[in-house]
Amino acid sequence: MSSNAINSRELILDVLLAVTRDGVYSHIAIRNTLDKYRYLPKQERSFIKRVCEGTLEHMIWIDYVLNQCSSVKVNKMKPVIRCILRSGVYELKYMDAVPASAACNEAVKLAQKRGFRNLKGFVNGVLRSVSRNLDFLPMPDKEKEPLEYLSIAGSMPMWILKLWRQSYSLEQIEGFLEAFLTETPAAIVVNPLKTTREELKKELEEAQIQVEESELENVLRIKNYDFLEKIPAFREGKFHVQDLSSVRAGLWAAPKEHSFVVDVCAAPGGKSIHAAELMHGTGMVEARDLSSGKVALIQENIDRCQLSNIRALQADARIPDPELIGQADVVIADLPCSGLGVLGKKADIKYKVTQEACKELASLQREILNTVCQYVKKGGTLLYSTCTINPGENQENTAWFLEEHPEFSLEKQQQILPEKGICDGFFLAKFVRNCNSEGIWTVTEN
Repeated sequence: MSSNAINSRELILDVLLAVTRDGVYSHIAIRNTLDKYRYLPKQERSFIKRVCEGTLEHMIWIDYVLNQCSSVKVNKMKPVIRCILRSGVYELKYMDAVPASAACNEAVKLAQKRGFRNLKGFVNGVLRSVSRNLDFLPMPDKEKEPLEYLSIAGSMPMWILKLWRQSYSLEQIEGFLEAFLTETPAAIVVNPLKTTREELKKELEEAQIQVEESELENVLRIKNYDFLEKIPAFREGKFHVQDLSSVRAGLWAAPKEHSFVVDVCAAPGGKSIHAAELMHGTGMVEARDLSSGKVALIQENIDRCQLSNIRALQADARIPDPELIGQADVVIADLPCSGLGVLGKKADIKYKVTQEACKELASLQREILNTVCQYVKKGGTLLYSTCTINPGENQENTAWFLEEHPEFSLEKQQQILPEKGICDGFFLAKFVRNCNSEGIWTVTEN
């Protein structure tokens, strides 16, 4: 590590405190820190990112280890000490380039620097005990207690495993956990209005960025880059980042040239931008979201991609807009959900979401679908999607929608499962409004 290693670990501590104590979303806390310290060497920034993400991803397992090696249980520790120990355990297990003695010593220094001089011995003792015993600690029996084992080994709350077990096999669930704990290269969608797949691939490779092909046309994967804004092709709007699963939303919606598309929960704008590109700059995409901050984020991406057939607008998807009734060729409804399909990118979701929240989100999705389906023309498309693998928010809501809205037919639906190194979990349902359906709805406030 560089001479600034202690500074790096202090930044890691601040991120972990922000997430676990203050409730900040992990991807936001990490991104803000890396944005602020862009001047740090790439290797050091990578270290910060990996330890932050890894500590949060493996936190249940880390706490299990600490509880076996510490006289004070994790939930009784002071937040600063708890975070220092958690990241220390992650380093001992997963950072081969960091000697065990260095991981222990740096944790002790950090505890002292943060005002816990009297706990230096405790921190040192716990981490040295972990270092000695790490490979010998007992785990639940995988055959006799499979969910208990998977909960610890895969750092997944038990209630989520029990929820999945209602619909998925143990083998599938183990695959999900492996996928979430494996880094996936970023998927990027080529902007055909500015470049070609081949030209972009060549440009990125010349910039020493590793590029891989994908199964989808106009989608590449990239890795071995520092940060996006440093890539000229990104700044010039030649591509945007969007997970492979999510890209399918635009492909399924398949807007034709000169269509009017409404994306009702659009931030950060990937699906809207993809739709605008699929129409080759014709027609119009109206990208809507609830808050001014999210709309600003959409606008930032629109400006970067320099698209003229898309506009950002602040609106609450639950409230009917009379001007849109029966006007849209395509409505994209990628709705708020539990996020149980993207735990590899947003690990802290699994510690924050609850079973009750899943039910509330499923209800919210129904409320929004009830409203936005009114915007679809006869013969038009409603594309419903979520980034979860919870049937209660996906297949059950699809069945409910068809029962409530016989004027729509289901063309196809797909539950995409998280796949190691490939994609997130994602759900898609494509509805088409029947051409012989009756009239136009009467707008009522929800």
